[in-house]
Amino acid sequence: MAHCNVMHSSSSNEVNLGPSHNPHAKPTDFDFLAVIGKGTFGKVLLAKAKIDNKFYAVKVLQKKVILKKKEQRNIMAERNVLLKSLSHPFLVGLHYSFQTPEKLYFVLDYVNGGELFYHLQKEQTFGEPRARFYTAEVASAIGYLHSLNIVYRDLKPENILLDFEGHVVLTDFGLCKEGIDTDATTSTFCGTPEYLAPEVLKKQPYDRTVDWWGLGAVLYEMVYGLPPFYSSDVAQMYDGILHRPLSLSGGSTVLCDLLQGLLEKEPQRRIGAIADFLEVKSHAFFTCINWDDLYHRKVQPPFNPNVRGPADMQHIDPEFTNEMVSGSVGCTPEFASSLATSSANAFNGFSYVSTEDYL
Repeated sequence: MAHCNVMHSSSSNEVNLGPSHNPHAKPTDFDFLAVIGKGTFGKVLLAKAKIDNKFYAVKVLQKKVILKKKEQRNIMAERNVLLKSLSHPFLVGLHYSFQTPEKLYFVLDYVNGGELFYHLQKEQTFGEPRARFYTAEVASAIGYLHSLNIVYRDLKPENILLDFEGHVVLTDFGLCKEGIDTDATTSTFCGTPEYLAPEVLKKQPYDRTVDWWGLGAVLYEMVYGLPPFYSSDVAQMYDGILHRPLSLSGGSTVLCDLLQGLLEKEPQRRIGAIADFLEVKSHAFFTCINWDDLYHRKVQPPFNPNVRGPADMQHIDPEFTNEMVSGSVGCTPEFASSLATSSANAFNGFSYVSTEDYL
């Protein structure tokens, strides 16, 4: 996997932000309106640019937290797909990035159709045609990332948003509901246990096939309402991911065949192991998908979020939006330390556990 370039020079607090760096931008260019996501590194804020009154999602990261440890930088480097200039219809767009002595700012598309997870919770399950549409759009984005040697690694419903028309947008808001322990090393995985592939759990080296497992886990949850191998007992869930056969109750033959292939415990036998995205898209489950039309956003989404305009926040979790914006943006050194104490209860439904505790 290619490492994105988040480098810290010891002589200054400057971070190399890659091709997206805009040296003229500054926090006062924006009116910050609401918190729309949060995590250990910082927050995602809804912001309105003063120059053109357009809305953006601005991801604000604390340098102090990121640069605290060398390992932290490695995690950041591995995960921060934003630092590559990416362009794909189902990936969140990065407009530019800038920095202050304390913080990094990433100015992103504001996507306000809501998390896929949010809609799934409301409806419990999706029918196969709707699940197929979302899975195909996500697979298209994953295939593109793989073509650039980027392994996404953290596919889960919270990282899949819908735009105002109902198309999928894969984000690097992995930040939104995720913690990285301040003592984390690259061997301590972080992420939501439900969606971790067996090889990640076993701390084995992983490759792009980890994303096809993630795709299978998301498709499974869309159709059955819970992640595969789900158990409220985390040790039991890990045991299921590592050892138990997949249980499929109902669903078409082609759906079950695809799920068996994506949720194959041996990475080298998983669908996608040989020809990557080509193998996934040629599966019988996707026979009715015209991949070219899909890529060009010509396929009508099965659900319209009916957002009333760019500032409409009806689909954003009030857990975030009820929070005050002040402090996320200005120079407040206490913000970084307060994050450490607040992160334990800040993430609804998020948990991560060191493998040693369970294996």
